[in-house]
Amino acid sequence: EDSTVWVVENGEIYNHRELREQLIAAGHAFVTQSDTEVLVHGYEQWGEGMVERLNGMFAFAVLDRRRSVLFLARDRVGIKPLHYAIDGERLVFASELKALLQDRALRKGIDPVALDEYLTYEFVPSPRSIVRGISKLRPGHTLTWSLAERTATVRRYWEPSLNVDGAARDGDLDQECSELLSVLRESVRKELISDVPLGVFLSGGIDSSAVAAMMTQLGGEVKSFSVGFAEHSFDESGYAREVATHLGTDHHELTLEPAMLLGLIPKLSSLLDEPLGDASVIPTYLLSEFTRKHVKVALGGDGGDELFAGYPTLQAHRLAEYYMRAPRLLREGLVEPVVRRLPVSRGNLSFDFRAKRFVSGAAHPVAERHQRWMGSFATEERSALLSREVQHEAKVDAAGPDPLNQVLMMDMRLYLENDILVKLDRASMMASLEGRVPLLNNDFVAYATSLPLHMKLRGLRSKFLLKRALRGVLPDRILHRPKKGFGIPVAEWFRGPLKEQMLSV
Repeated sequence: EDSTVWVVENGEIYNHRELREQLIAAGHAFVTQSDTEVLVHGYEQWGEGMVERLNGMFAFAVLDRRRSVLFLARDRVGIKPLHYAIDGERLVFASELKALLQDRALRKGIDPVALDEYLTYEFVPSPRSIVRGISKLRPGHTLTWSLAERTATVRRYWEPSLNVDGAARDGDLDQECSELLSVLRESVRKELISDVPLGVFLSGGIDSSAVAAMMTQLGGEVKSFSVGFAEHSFDESGYAREVATHLGTDHHELTLEPAMLLGLIPKLSSLLDEPLGDASVIPTYLLSEFTRKHVKVALGGDGGDELFAGYPTLQAHRLAEYYMRAPRLLREGLVEPVVRRLPVSRGNLSFDFRAKRFVSGAAHPVAERHQRWMGSFATEERSALLSREVQHEAKVDAAGPDPLNQVLMMDMRLYLENDILVKLDRASMMASLEGRVPLLNNDFVAYATSLPLHMKLRGLRSKFLLKRALRGVLPDRILHRPKKGFGIPVAEWFRGPLKEQMLSV
């Protein structure tokens, strides 16, 4: 009220109306209807603890002139990005890395540790960026900068907590399914608040289909959007059409052709601030661009695989336990030689690819096995790639074995934050489209992480409870279809219509 607190925000606060009512009751006077103004009055009322009350996707900075501090905060799971650098007595921050690099003093070259991590994971995990001296504020963290002392204090205000001990929950499976649907529906409802037209990314997979189903149940016309490929192993458009017909959405479909990639290649450097080894950023951008012609906000199903053990790697970890019990002579003398001789297929997640990945990592501890299955370069391969100087600077202690449940945490803290959400944010923002992820709403994350592992992965059945809850809501064929990653037929295109362009690089 006295103009001593100022704010700049990127994102959306979904519970701003409830917070506004509490703040008005406490005597605060609002001058706009913006969700951002809640941050100013919330900070005045609750101080830095205000961030723990927020349900949304956000990165913001509050300038408090009375206390002479700058307060930065990022949402719980890292939907919105926030980069910063401490340069002497200066704190410089921005949503994008490219904005910080406009300051010549911050152009300090490649961070060797970040380069090693990129080769390990195919992305640069927070808190590092690919540029030396520039950091990412981690999800669920705040940074307080003292303007007087020129010092920074980083604090964690939230972290996910899995039900690792398998504690039993009250009620039977039907009650649990009912609760899951209730929490999911409410999480989608909260993220439908908008002054502009909304739609949904619909791949035909379980997660995006579940979001679309909740949107139709909540009423109103739902516009859905998907992409298709001529290459059959990559194409999911038939599943998306089936779900759209079942739910009655106004469906729009884009078929991707190699020529579209040619026009996008010059834009990739501005689309991505740092290396990202995930080719699906290309169809994500093209889908976002296509969707933006019809709506300004699109909901998606990102986060479901990490919350409900949806990735095939979780099943593979289970299988690895049995595989390693087989006689060594059988494994090394028969199975592995046969797998190595399998002909290479250019299909999406082909059998030869999965089999070779499986046997290459099965003997390693869970954490290293998971990294070998998910990344491009193993430890020994990075040693051959990197110079001795880079290896010395990047050297870290090897990770010890982790229990299988911890793989979910690794996926959430590494892959989800630094790949999936980065891809969605950069691609959608480049197309001037706001992408929302209701499966990562505070309430749904709290519910899903409270479930014991056997409610997510039962034997080799992934997403056990989620699929059971969606019986009768989605077609059985959708619930039981094999998982297909969102990728593009790069190998096929590089050997065909894009071969000349690839060889010229």
